[in-house]
Amino acid sequence: MDNTHHHNHSQDHGHSHGHHHQVPANFNKAFAIGITLNLIFVIIEGSFGFFSNSLALLADAGHNLSDVLGLVIAWIASVLVRKKPTDTFTFGLRSSSIFAALGNAVFLMAAVGAVLWEALHRFQNPPAVSTNIMITVAAIGILINGITAYLFSAGHKNDLNIKSAYLHMMADALVSLGVVAAGFLMMWTGYNWIDPLVSVVVSLVILRGTWSLLRESMRLAMQAVPEGIKRSEVLNFLKNKKGVAKVHDLHIWGVSTTENALTAHLVMPLGHPGDSFLHHVSVELTQKFEIHHATLQIEIGDDPKHPCALESDEVL
Repeated sequence: MDNTHHHNHSQDHGHSHGHHHQVPANFNKAFAIGITLNLIFVIIEGSFGFFSNSLALLADAGHNLSDVLGLVIAWIASVLVRKKPTDTFTFGLRSSSIFAALGNAVFLMAAVGAVLWEALHRFQNPPAVSTNIMITVAAIGILINGITAYLFSAGHKNDLNIKSAYLHMMADALVSLGVVAAGFLMMWTGYNWIDPLVSVVVSLVILRGTWSLLRESMRLAMQAVPEGIKRSEVLNFLKNKKGVAKVHDLHIWGVSTTENALTAHLVMPLGHPGDSFLHHVSVELTQKFEIHHATLQIEIGDDPKHPCALESDEVL
């Protein structure tokens, strides 16, 4: 951090940087396989959907196409987060994974909206559908989307960017399953309106899952405290450290979808505690709160004429 906060105790400004950064896993192979399989399937499904006159198949093909684009974006982001910091981008390009997750959520919402809009029109005049083609193609879709989702299953709990790719594939598998169910129901009953009905039901299920992804990625994009971390708990943790009289200017945000950062001022009247103190606090922040990059500024607070300009929580 810089020392431009009206303090004359430059020797008491300590910086603690966690060296336990969570390196994003390499999913290049998963992305390559997933994109190739889904792109081929989009072409097949779209063609058969057109010839069989099935909205469910066409909707699924359109949804799959948006997911191919989403996978491409997520793949690019997974590469960019590995770029080293520069004089211009001091955190590297790690935040690109946040925008990729946000973009994928928006893509998915747009795809669902398009399906719902077309389904409403088809309710008024449901056309005849070739159920055999519909069921066969959708069954293949379950297999392809299931395989692709499995490729990302190892990282979907720890990386929001990978989670977005995983959710896309799981959503596609769910859509394909719904299409198969619709095909059998239409075969047994002869009711063509089942096709758009199933499209609506599946779309609403996908919408529910996408909302959490959109909300979480928006939080990270707005530099909010990442989900799973409570600022009050971090504040109490720092306050309870030996020698700390007060903590202010505490900020916690996500640098990427896998790394979190923190800055804080610690008022320690007895003076700078040394590098060992800073190191252990940094390690504990990583272990307890998954905060991987901590910068701590030490203040003595012995000069009331020169208070910290950032002491108030209302000042940034």
